[in-house]
Amino acid sequence: MFSFCIPTEFVFGTGGFKELHKYNLPGKKALIVITNGKSIRNSGYLAELENQLSLAGKEYEVFDGITPNPTTDSIMDAAKTAKDSACDFIIGFGGGSPMDSAKLIALAATNPGNIWDYCQKGSGGRKLPANQPLPVVCISTTAGTGSEADNSGMVTNPITHEKLGIGFQSLFPVLSVVDPELMRSVPPRLTAYQGLDTFFHLAEGYLSKKANYFNEMFSITGIEKIGAYLARAVIEGNDLEARENVAFANTLGGFVMSTGKLLSQHSLEHILSAYHPNLPHGAGLILISRAYFGFFIDKGLCRQKFIDMARALGNKNASEPQDFLSALDKLLEDCGVSNLTMSEFGIKAEELPAMAKEVRESLAPAFECDPTLLTIEDCAEIYRKSFK
Repeated sequence: MFSFCIPTEFVFGTGGFKELHKYNLPGKKALIVITNGKSIRNSGYLAELENQLSLAGKEYEVFDGITPNPTTDSIMDAAKTAKDSACDFIIGFGGGSPMDSAKLIALAATNPGNIWDYCQKGSGGRKLPANQPLPVVCISTTAGTGSEADNSGMVTNPITHEKLGIGFQSLFPVLSVVDPELMRSVPPRLTAYQGLDTFFHLAEGYLSKKANYFNEMFSITGIEKIGAYLARAVIEGNDLEARENVAFANTLGGFVMSTGKLLSQHSLEHILSAYHPNLPHGAGLILISRAYFGFFIDKGLCRQKFIDMARALGNKNASEPQDFLSALDKLLEDCGVSNLTMSEFGIKAEELPAMAKEVRESLAPAFECDPTLLTIEDCAEIYRKSFK
């Protein structure tokens, strides 16, 4: 049995961004949420968004204080800006960080206290929102998080070093625009990190105990797209066909998360990047991926599903679960990221046992959908095997 409700209008395809003014924007004044980098300005994308809002007769304010791993402090600063500027809707413009942040800003702008009060995990306050959040529009310039199709946002608490998701049904975007044209300027290495984040959403969702007929369809289709097109998008960023197919896989990954649950791979990574904010999320997933999936394969679990994923990645003759690891290795090599090491991101071997204990104890629910329940020792072993 499964149920789902994704109350978001999607505009997908090349040219959709420049049609934004024709769609039903949910307010009079937008807070545009972007990162503190320069690319979205230098590319002219921010200027075009401002033009689209002007064409639609909307006012706007820009908040550019979001970091690649958003913090509770930046969420609260943006929420204050939204309130002080009388913004009545939020636009998350960019990759996963601004889109995730937009949802949390929308929640914090209409509810009392700190955004961490509404986190239902770890040291979060486990409060429920008293008021409806501001409506959110997501405009994706990357293909990695699927945030345009889900109802939660990741945030780091800099005091506790926890990186956790906060999500409620009311946080689904009312409108999401996915225009592959905006993704052509993403550098090769980031294209790989983001595309592989998409891949792991799809793979985890497919193996999850919460997988169902509905989202398995999304998972396999998305994995096929990643296998056929991600390396092309990495090698030639102006390959619009490749960009479009990877973007479609990314949105499917959002659907998978919204109609099922992921495995613990993402939680194992989140603690790495919570302590090492310079570690891109996709890179962290890559670092632990072979040991993580290999753990379940060695246990003889999900045999047919691993074969299915190997075939979806392009090995049509796959007949053993180990073929999935070979297909994964090939994908990482083709994308130029097979030789990443934890050491280059400042992670030390002596940190890993404590991280394994913390993630397993503080995020116990994240392990409930795994094919078998990982212990602290299992988590430590996956980290150990991943370390270089």
